Amino acid sequence: MSVFDFHVRLAPRPGAAERLLSTMDECRIDRAAVAAGGTIDLRRLSRQLVDGGHVETDADNETVLAAATASGGRLVPFWFANPHRPTTEYAERGTRFRGVEISPAVHGVPLTDPRIDELVAVADQLGHPVYIVCITRPGCEVADLVALARRHPRVRFVLGHSGIGNIDYYAIDLVKPIPNIWFETSGGYSGVLRDAIDTLGAARVLFGSEFPLQHPEVELAKYRAAGVSAADWKLIAWENAIHLLETP
Repeated sequence: MSVFDFHVRLAPRPGAAERLLSTMDECRIDRAAVAAGGTIDLRRLSRQLVDGGHVETDADNETVLAAATASGGRLVPFWFANPHRPTTEYAERGTRFRGVEISPAVHGVPLTDPRIDELVAVADQLGHPVYIVCITRPGCEVADLVALARRHPRVRFVLGHSGIGNIDYYAIDLVKPIPNIWFETSGGYSGVLRDAIDTLGAARVLFGSEFPLQHPEVELAKYRAAGVSAADWKLIAWENAIHLLETP
């Protein structure tokens, strides 16, 4: 059965694209949605998650686009937005990408900030899904994503990394009544994965790995351990991603 990894990263390092594609082959993953990595040092990111702070660094979106172009369609490029910059570049260059990521964890701009609404408005114009990683900081929590999705009901949002932390059942409850939010499962426990399928339905759940920080086989094993049916896996591993990205 075909597998679409909805969230991997590509850092601007020699051999990174080759390593990604090789790992996909090893794990029998057909395609992947790719966002830029290497925007922030991981130790600094870890400290920011606890103590606060942010960077204003631009992601290397061009490396992602080049790798996707060379991949023969296996890699689907996402624009990693920087809310500290005007939306002009995203509006102009975004037509070559298939989605956008916004990360309060990296850039520190809360989802309640008007700059986020401006980015989402561009995503709406481009027909892009919006992938967001929430954190426990005022304006950056899952409830704030819910409010953002309500303000932009035509936009398709993806809550990344199973919400906040490993056992965020609360995130599932928060997004349940909001039909334009999907739930990407990298990082969370298998129990949360099982509850997301049971509560939201398989049609709103997406397989993702967060490679290279997490090996895809770890996330694939999580699905096997959760006893996901073949019918649900077909939706989660392929059909939902194709629908969100509107790609054949």
